[in-house]
Amino acid sequence: MFDPIELIEKYYPKESDIHYILLIHSEQIKNKALKIANNNPDLKIDTEFVAEAAMLHDIGIFLCDAPRIHCRGEHPYIKHGYLGADLLREDGLPRHALVCERHTGVGISLKNILKNKLPLPHRDMIPVSLEEKLICYADKFFSKTQLTEEHSIERIKRSLLHFGEAEVAQFDTWHKLFGE
Repeated sequence: MFDPIELIEKYYPKESDIHYILLIHSEQIKNKALKIANNNPDLKIDTEFVAEAAMLHDIGIFLCDAPRIHCRGEHPYIKHGYLGADLLREDGLPRHALVCERHTGVGISLKNILKNKLPLPHRDMIPVSLEEKLICYADKFFSKTQLTEEHSIERIKRSLLHFGEAEVAQFDTWHKLFGE
C-alpha cells in the first residue's frame, strides 16, 4: 500500500488553498465510499483500493481553470478526469487512473462526447468496476465549493437532470445497489 497524500503533494503545494480543498473533498469521498462498502460486505469491494483511488480521483483539477476552487490551469474543468488519469498512468497507477477518468458525472459515453462536442478524447469514460461505480456515486454527495455539506439525494438528482434522464436513472441504479 502506498500513501496517496505523498502523490497529491507531488502536484499540490502543502499549504495552498487547493491542497486543502482537494484533501477535504477527497477524504469525504473516501469516507462515504468506505462506509458504503463496509455496510455491504456481500459486494466484496476492494476497500484498500477504494481508499487510495478516492483520494486520487480529482488529482487533475490543478490543470484546469476553476478559480472558485483555486485552480489556475489552462484546461476546461471537464478535462480534469482524463488529465488526472494521465498523471496517474505516468505514476504507474493504471487502475487508479480509470477511476479518475470515469468519475465525472455518472460517467461520460463516447456518444455523449461526440453529440455534445465535448473537449475530451473520443472514448467511453463510464465506470465499469464496482469500485469505480462506488467512488463515482460517493462523489455526487460532495462538492469542492461547499466543503461542509453533504448533498441530499433530491439535490443530486436535480443536478444530474440537467444532463438528462439517463444520468438520473444511472444514479438511481447505483443508489439501489449501494443503498444506505
